[in-house]
Amino acid sequence: MAQRHHDRPAPVTGEALAAHLRAQAREFLHALRPHRESAGWSGGAEGAPNAVRALRRAARRITAGLHTYRPLLDPAWSEAVCPELAWLSGTLATEYAYEARLHRLLTALHRLSGGTTVTVPGQLPPTPRPDSVPDTHTTPTTHAPDSPTTRTADTALTTLTPPAPPAPPTPPPPDRGTLAVGAAKAGALLERRLTLARTRAHSTALQALGSSRFHAVADKVALLAGDVPLTADAATTDLRPLAAAAEDRLTAAVAALPLVTAGHPYNAEALVHGLAPEPAAQQQDAPWHQVRLLLRLHRYAREVVHTGTDDPAEARLRRAEEALDRHRDAAEAAAAAAQAARTPRIAPATAYALGVLHADQRHEVEAARYAFQRCWLRDRGERPGT
Repeated sequence: MAQRHHDRPAPVTGEALAAHLRAQAREFLHALRPHRESAGWSGGAEGAPNAVRALRRAARRITAGLHTYRPLLDPAWSEAVCPELAWLSGTLATEYAYEARLHRLLTALHRLSGGTTVTVPGQLPPTPRPDSVPDTHTTPTTHAPDSPTTRTADTALTTLTPPAPPAPPTPPPPDRGTLAVGAAKAGALLERRLTLARTRAHSTALQALGSSRFHAVADKVALLAGDVPLTADAATTDLRPLAAAAEDRLTAAVAALPLVTAGHPYNAEALVHGLAPEPAAQQQDAPWHQVRLLLRLHRYAREVVHTGTDDPAEARLRRAEEALDRHRDAAEAAAAAAQAARTPRIAPATAYALGVLHADQRHEVEAARYAFQRCWLRDRGERPGT
């Protein structure tokens, strides 16, 4: 009996949750130092992107902890803090999301046009999207090993153009020159649109950082660094059932995904839906975005339970999350290309290049789903694609 009791894992109680929240609150306050010392962040301030990423990383973990382990926290306090932290994190992320999206689209245009440079004078170097950067110092891979080969320009063009009827002699391949001319104009159009959106998001972020709402959030986090409002029975309550409930929600959401369809290297059905009007594409992408959020909540919940120990599932969860991050980025880039193609009175070559770009990004969405399907089922011991 004594040996059996020794082998039983020790319960992880509310004290571990309190220690986790205090540590994240200190990280949050530490990330605020550049803002306090310079009286605000600017787009060119040295270290500002890193500070924003650290601030959002801490805010996400605090929010996830309050959400998953809400029964162990004062309900009125947690319900007041969670929306404010989510508002701050989303406001700070928008500017860098536009910048990363522009870089992604210009890079794709450069590849699709056969190496023609698609840049705009005065363009700033790209900054990684804050929530797409891993929390460790390891460098994420661009594509999972099991993801399908990146689509070429000819694949995208074939998707948009019906195949010519067979007749000798074989018709020559599409002229890349037309796409190159349209790609240059499409790049300039995307640069104008996304740079304007980024500038507006930057102004909104600066206003938010100087608002009384932001200072109220910072004050609440400062109090959290010293005192976590736990319930009376939190000190004796095991956290593992709550963490398991977060995993169950994720598993149920993944079970609702069309993983069998996504297991095919070329998912023509998904591509057809992606080329449909924008609301149809958004409806198709929404369940995958929801799984991405639930996966992040599950991973953060495990960080609390496995504090001070190695989590055996950490590597698997990170690979799955990276695939879903690529899915989100490609879906948003495709939507941006589609919106730009609706600009009135643009040249036919520009509209054509934007259409090819949209199809290319929908191929990237398909590839990310394939990578997630392979990663999720293989690591669980199931057979992919069945």
